[in-house]
Amino acid sequence: MRKIHLVRRQLTGSLHQAAIFVLCVVLSLVTLVSLSGFSRSVHSSFLKDARALHAADIIIHAHSPISIPVLQELSVLEKQQKVASAHIYEFYSIVRSAAGDTSLLSNLKVVDPGYPFYGSVQLASGRPFNEVLTPGSIIVEQALLDRLHLRIGDRVRINKAAFTIRDTVLLEPDRPINFFSLGPRVFVPGSDLDTLDLVGKGSRVNYTVLVKVRDEKDLDKIAARLKAAALPDRERVETYRTAESGVKRFFDNFLFFLNLIGIFTLLLAGIGIQSSLTAFLKEQERTIAIMKAVGAGSPFIFKNYFALVSVLGLIGTLIGLGASFLLERFLPGLFHGLLPANIKLTISRAAVLEGVLLGFVVVVLFTIIPLLRLKEVKPRAIFGKAEQEGRNGYTWLLAGAIVVFFSLMVLWRLQDVKTGIYFVLGVASLILVSLAAAEGILRLLRTLRPRNLVLRQALKGLFRPRNATRAIMVTLAASLAVIFSITLVEKNLDATFVSSYPPDSPNVFFIDIQPSQKKAFAQELGMPAIFYPLIRGTVMSVNDVKIDQEQEHQKRGDNLGREFNLTYRDTLLDDERIIAGSALYQKDRQGPQVSVLDTVVKMHDMKVGDRITFRIQGIPIESRISSIRTRTKASLNPFFYFVFPSEVLQDAPQTLFTALRIEKERVPALQNRIVAAFPNVSVIDVTETIAAFSKIMARLSTIINFFTLFSVIAGILIIISSVFATRYTRIQEAVFYKILGARGRFVLAIFAVEGLLIGLASAVSALALAQTTGWIVCTYALDVVYQPFIGSSLIMAVVTMLLVVVVGLGAAVPILRHKPAEFLREQAEE
Repeated sequence: MRKIHLVRRQLTGSLHQAAIFVLCVVLSLVTLVSLSGFSRSVHSSFLKDARALHAADIIIHAHSPISIPVLQELSVLEKQQKVASAHIYEFYSIVRSAAGDTSLLSNLKVVDPGYPFYGSVQLASGRPFNEVLTPGSIIVEQALLDRLHLRIGDRVRINKAAFTIRDTVLLEPDRPINFFSLGPRVFVPGSDLDTLDLVGKGSRVNYTVLVKVRDEKDLDKIAARLKAAALPDRERVETYRTAESGVKRFFDNFLFFLNLIGIFTLLLAGIGIQSSLTAFLKEQERTIAIMKAVGAGSPFIFKNYFALVSVLGLIGTLIGLGASFLLERFLPGLFHGLLPANIKLTISRAAVLEGVLLGFVVVVLFTIIPLLRLKEVKPRAIFGKAEQEGRNGYTWLLAGAIVVFFSLMVLWRLQDVKTGIYFVLGVASLILVSLAAAEGILRLLRTLRPRNLVLRQALKGLFRPRNATRAIMVTLAASLAVIFSITLVEKNLDATFVSSYPPDSPNVFFIDIQPSQKKAFAQELGMPAIFYPLIRGTVMSVNDVKIDQEQEHQKRGDNLGREFNLTYRDTLLDDERIIAGSALYQKDRQGPQVSVLDTVVKMHDMKVGDRITFRIQGIPIESRISSIRTRTKASLNPFFYFVFPSEVLQDAPQTLFTALRIEKERVPALQNRIVAAFPNVSVIDVTETIAAFSKIMARLSTIINFFTLFSVIAGILIIISSVFATRYTRIQEAVFYKILGARGRFVLAIFAVEGLLIGLASAVSALALAQTTGWIVCTYALDVVYQPFIGSSLIMAVVTMLLVVVVGLGAAVPILRHKPAEFLREQAEE
């Protein structure tokens, strides 16, 4: 009871610091626990609804017609009544109104009866999908009706075939996310595939076969049979358990990135916990000294304050878990437009248990060093004589334990050793650079001797005893550098791809032009155009080392496991230059050659002279790397990873495409004219895709900034903690100023300038880090020309300074209300 009474007295005596400590604990949990729960909910929902998300038990996917061995194996299985199958053909084509005066690029999905085997396609009318989609009819998205000014029951033309619009689709199970679709969905019955006459040799079509297994126990066996029959480099055979939908890959990558921010916030909150506890114990030094003077030992005092910290940690953990639940409820709204409508979110018990354990470890690790320093407090602290802080062996040992814990937690949360190591090194570098910048700025400020009295006193205030100036600057600089970097990168992407086009960048692409149509197409187009041959192929091996497609697909970035668009030409494009090799092709070299883009070298280590084996239309072709190219500027001009000499690929089955810059008002009429003459050609106006990209980027940026904001809050809490930690000294300064005749405005100005200096130093450090990081990301990762955006940078710096000043003054105003007589009376009583 005595210990409980003592804990209660210490809490009531330092409520402000206790509140800061609790808030830091809350902050350390809320992002990670909520993200963990959200991530588990999304993943468990994907697993639970995996069949519906893929609409089948087994999915066979290819970019070319399904091979005969697979079709034969399916036929045998169907005759044995072990499976049912449905073919799907997905491609882009132009849909025209019956009068032919309006047209729109659309995403066609031709489906056989039986689709979908699991889940359901929801229609606006509520009618069954298979009853509505009958021969001669189509089902469309509402966007097509809106943009072509049509209604249900109207007729449209696709190539030479006429169809009646029967209904609109609201939701389809196996297309849960379509960020960058080039057109609205149009469902066509499989019986009308031949009528369309759009699927032929060289056509850009995604071929899929959905398979429903009659007996779940036969699933793996049947999948193995189909996989054995499939072409390994052209056809993927997966079950609903192993296949990853596009939305799952997106959320895996995005939640992975958000977890990085959550871990960074945890580290900053841990610094806040340690800083607030250190400040709290500094306030308690005289009490501790009195306790030691009357005979209390260090173990008793340690247990007493450990109990206090445990109570505060428990309160913070409980509040943090509650806030995490609330945030998890809020996350679906934050992710609105990104999260599939058929995903159901639940609160994860594992996330709760993980949060409690994490809260305990964080509180122990970040409070043990300040608690162990209690034994350094001597009875003479009663008279205000502070002890010199040292760095004992246990301090370094515990600091090492924190580093190890942080590193292991990163590896555990990310489950990617290489990325985890890079992240730990990156965060360590960020904090070390921020610390070095803070140290340099503080040393510079210490040497200044300004004549202005307010500025001179504000500079002295930065080095006030117990003032966490350095910790504030490091925390703010590191957290703001992350936000500033994201902002600058987003602005560069917007400036490069969204806000404006360079004068020579194309905005309209014409694809799927057949070689036999090239001359007539050029005449109909009526303007100069460069035609690019397009041949599909896959990389089988590099220097006789086979490419493991499954391993490649696990990479987060681009990889060699996918199918590539290959081309042939004998000259460089205007925006290309060679960075390795003497020429595009070596004249004295025998056999096929290939020039690769430097992006490929980032996917797989290779150099000039290395051998790459491709499979093109089922034929293996071994070629040697003749040169490595790079792009001189980022634009929407066409480019290719792999370029061959003309004699190697000119006889291969191919299609052509061209890209042109056309005034926006001319596009509809040109599209109608081209499609009327060449129904198989798709016209893509990328300005609409760029607009969609802009909206998605804005939404993702909002989500990222939302979670990064918690890092800034950690810095704000440290500012408030520092103000409370120096409460006595500030009151003393304010009283002395008032006794000497100064007005409250003078004291307020000193505190304001002090906050302004901290804010300026933090903002300058953060901007320097952000500009450097933004330049590296844009130049080397995104391959876009970097712009510093000086105006926006200055605005961010000013907002930072105002934030620090407002927060600092808000915490300091109650101190200024202390009257000199009251303070002197308290001193006399002590």
